[in-house]
Amino acid sequence: MVKSREAGPGPVGPSNAITDVPGLKVGNAGDFGLRSGVTVILPDRPAVAAVDARGGGTGTRETVLLDPSATVERVDAIVLSGGSAFGLDAASGVTGWLAEQGRGFRIKEAVVPIVPAAILFDLQNGGDKDWGRMAPYHQLGKDAAAVASIDFALGNAGAGIGAAAGDLKGGLGSASVLMGTGVTVGALAAVNPVGSVVMPGTAHFWAWPFERDGEFGGSPPSPKPLTWDQNYSFPQGTAGQNTTLVAVATDAVLTKAQAQRVAVMAQDGLARAIRPVHTPLDGDVVFVLSTGRIALKDSISELATIGMLAADTVARAIARGVYEAESLGETLSYRERFSK
Repeated sequence: MVKSREAGPGPVGPSNAITDVPGLKVGNAGDFGLRSGVTVILPDRPAVAAVDARGGGTGTRETVLLDPSATVERVDAIVLSGGSAFGLDAASGVTGWLAEQGRGFRIKEAVVPIVPAAILFDLQNGGDKDWGRMAPYHQLGKDAAAVASIDFALGNAGAGIGAAAGDLKGGLGSASVLMGTGVTVGALAAVNPVGSVVMPGTAHFWAWPFERDGEFGGSPPSPKPLTWDQNYSFPQGTAGQNTTLVAVATDAVLTKAQAQRVAVMAQDGLARAIRPVHTPLDGDVVFVLSTGRIALKDSISELATIGMLAADTVARAIARGVYEAESLGETLSYRERFSK
C-alpha cells in the first residue's frame, strides 16, 4: 500500500497552472468591447472525463454523456464560456475546429468531436451585447482552440473577462500541485460567483489557509473571528446571473467513475473559497479530466488523496483568479480595492 506521506502534496508545479498536467493545453479568446470570452481546455489525446454540478442555475452541453454509465469514455475538449446560454455556441466552434483536425469519436467513417461545455452569466456587465442574430461565441470558441498552449493568461482572460466575484472583479485562475507519487493535479476556474471570495470587511481570502508560494498576494495574519451577522449575510440577486466554472485535471489513470468521485470531492474547493456557494443564483460546475499517464498503485487511498488535493487546488485557483484580475468598468479588482 502507498503510504500517505508518499502520495501526499509536494511542491507547486513549474507553471502553477492546470497545464502542468502533461498532455494538456489551454486557449483563451475574448472581446473587451463585449466584456466576455471563452476558455478551452484541450488535451493532446482524448481524455477520460466526468462532471459534478451543484449550482441552482447551471447551463451546460453534453454533460449527460459524462455519466459513468454512458457509452462515450473520453472527450476531446472542455469549454468554459461567458455569454450565458449564448455562450454554449462556443462548443460548436470548438467542435468544428476539432473536426477540421480529424479529431473526435469515430463511428465508421464519421468523426464526432466530444466537447462538453458550461457557461457563466456576464450579460449585464456593461459590455456591448448588441450582436444581432448571431452571437460571437462560435468564432470565439474556434479562436480559443486555435491558440491553445501550455502558457496562457489569467485574470481578465477567456471566460474570466466579464466575470465578477461578488462585488469584486472576477477572473480566470489556475493552480497545480505535484504528488509524491509523481502524479500532477491542476485546476482552472472562471470565477463569477454571487458569493464573496473574501471575509466580510477584510482583505482576507476565504482560501488563504491553502495559499502556496504567495500566489494570491501572501496570506495576511490570521483574521479575527467573524461575528454571526458577518458569517451569515446573504447577497441579493436574480437566479441564473452568476456561476463558478471549474476544470480539474490529473495525469493519473482514472476511470469515469473515479473521475466523477474526484469531481464530487473537488466541489469542496468552491466551499473553501466562496461564501455562500452552490446557491440558487449560481450554476457551479466542476469537470474532471484524466490524461491517463500514471497508474495508481492503491486505487482507494491515492484516489482519495487526488480528490483532497483537487479541492485544495480549486480553492487556490479561485482566489488566484480574483487576485490576478484587473478592474473593468465600474467593477474594482481585488488589488485596486485593497492596494495589494
